[in-house]
Amino acid sequence: MDFAEVTVVRGRKRLLDGVDWSVSEGERWVVLGANGAGKTTLMQIAATRLHPTSGTVSILGETLGRVDVFDLRPLIGLSSAALAAQIPAGEKVLDVVVTAAYGATGRWREQYERLDERRAFGLLHDWGMSTLLNRPFGSLSEGERKRTQIARALMTDPELLILDEPGAGLDLAGREDLVRRLADLAADEAAPAIVLVTHHLEEIPPGFTHVLMLREGQAVASGPIGETLNEANLAATFGADLKLTASNGRYTAVARA
Repeated sequence: MDFAEVTVVRGRKRLLDGVDWSVSEGERWVVLGANGAGKTTLMQIAATRLHPTSGTVSILGETLGRVDVFDLRPLIGLSSAALAAQIPAGEKVLDVVVTAAYGATGRWREQYERLDERRAFGLLHDWGMSTLLNRPFGSLSEGERKRTQIARALMTDPELLILDEPGAGLDLAGREDLVRRLADLAADEAAPAIVLVTHHLEEIPPGFTHVLMLREGQAVASGPIGETLNEANLAATFGADLKLTASNGRYTAVARA
């Protein structure tokens, strides 16, 4: 995936301003930034839900504006609050996942192959949801919903996986469970390229390789996480003097006393 001078303008506001960014096969990216930095807008473009006002976007070898996005979308796994809001509250957990095979968010009268149902069950098992197959999606805890959404995002065996703030709304135990599972996914050589959006350093799983840092629609820094995630770039990204701590692949930041 390649972004070149990507700009998004809505009214008088630039949501993104000349962003350059490249994601290669096998990379695990974190996109960091404060609220309003442009993270979700960037993910909408990466997921082919939005076209830029200007600039060039190439996704999985195809250029936005020159390709039918409905051909690309099955190759892109997406988990986001906007997508979750489209899932009917009464939809069974298994159906939430299996319907991704046909790009739907609700099961009606469609007939699905046993192979699809077995794959959905296997993904739910991997994400700790196999005992809740018949529960309504709306009855799940926030952590259970997030794990169901990620299983759904993986259903089509995508080449690119986009996780837009998967840790939002989770308590401490739920966050740590999610971070552990995402670290396992990151370590899987068969996993697709991954992009994870957050504004909390504690949500970055071990094994993520790169970071893009945004502020007010512009890229502050981009590159390997060990070189790029530093106090100077954090200060430029969040507008605060922060002390960064790294231990065993996990990161925390607090205001400097």
